[in-house]
Amino acid sequence: MVKKLKSISEKKSSPAAGLLDSALAGSVKDSAQQIWLAGMGAFSKAQAEGGKVFEALVKEGMNLQRKTQGMAEEKISEVTGKMSAMAGNVTSKAGQNWDKLESIFEQRTAKALNTLGVPTAKDVEALAKRVDELAAAVAKLSKGTPAKPAPKASAKAAPKAEAKPAEKVVRKRAPRKAAA
Repeated sequence: MVKKLKSISEKKSSPAAGLLDSALAGSVKDSAQQIWLAGMGAFSKAQAEGGKVFEALVKEGMNLQRKTQGMAEEKISEVTGKMSAMAGNVTSKAGQNWDKLESIFEQRTAKALNTLGVPTAKDVEALAKRVDELAAAVAKLSKGTPAKPAPKASAKAAPKAEAKPAEKVVRKRAPRKAAA
């Protein structure tokens, strides 16, 4: 096309310029017609194959979506596993610290109770054993029937003997002052 236009423009400088103008116009018209027909052919082909191309693109998009969802699920499961492991580590460390705290609390409580003179379970057991030994010694000395050993005291406090009901104290109220 470009070659045609160059050759026509070169001929235009000759005396037969009028003829050349009409040849140039015809050549341009033929080129425009070919361009128009090419565009119409492309449009027709796009119309015919457009549905197929659209379906192919949809199918490819679905495949891509499945791949990305699969990768996302893998990453989520990986992160979930890591978070579970971290939670397990934190839980075990917290349990260890809780045990240490409990041990320290027990030690300090025992020390405070000891300072106040409150006997421990071991002290109560030793005392019960000593009472049994003394009861056996008294029975041996009295040469009577052996006394029953005292029941072993447990770490829990023994129930107290029933106390006599306290007498009710009736108090008289002072008279109220009248509001002035």
